[in-house]
Amino acid sequence: MFGFIALDKAAGVSSAGAVNAVKRLLPRGIKVGHAGTLDPFATGLLIVLIGKATKSCEELMDEPKQYDATIRFGATTETDDPESPERPVDGALPLDEGLVLDAVKRFSGTIEQIPPAYSALKISGRRACDRIRAGESVQIKPRKVHIYDIALLHYAWPEARVRIDCGRGTYIRAIARDLGQILSVGGYLTALRRTRSGGFDIDHSVTLDQLRNDGVERHLIVQRPEAPIIADSSSLS
Repeated sequence: MFGFIALDKAAGVSSAGAVNAVKRLLPRGIKVGHAGTLDPFATGLLIVLIGKATKSCEELMDEPKQYDATIRFGATTETDDPESPERPVDGALPLDEGLVLDAVKRFSGTIEQIPPAYSALKISGRRACDRIRAGESVQIKPRKVHIYDIALLHYAWPEARVRIDCGRGTYIRAIARDLGQILSVGGYLTALRRTRSGGFDIDHSVTLDQLRNDGVERHLIVQRPEAPIIADSSSLS
């Protein structure tokens, strides 16, 4: 068996858990992997690779991804997402939409980003989040990531919804955190949905329940779709 499953991952399920659920639906011995982790609270496209398709993992990881993200202003969390308690920011007042839009635009192009401390990023062989939970202090260096396009879809204090097309290694949680810092009101990610990964689109995805009911083979994609060409808004005048 060979191919790809465009899985619509549900909230509350880890990427590894979703892959294991698919694996249990397949004959024993078939290799299964995925092309890009989604945090448990996040939903949307998780590309599951089956059989020899696992060899294309790195190519798929390098392709642009699109996210629909909801950011809440006026508070922060330790993990920059809803997985830890909210900490209100004293003195945070409602912002004009124009200020939010101008701040959002600053994230277009190649930017330097410090990954969240609670992340799977390896530091001397161990995940940063594991080191923090063990009581260690971690120093994470900034790195360059590329944002092809970022758009403010809706804003009503204290929440903003943005669409982000980005390259490999981008942390959307870090964008939420940094946007809140720029606006001096704090911010964290409350919801995240991956809507595109390379040539795969959320509109042509399936749920775990559909795979269980229909069987994996019915939804197996043998021909990998080509990734669309994304206009890089940072290069437009």
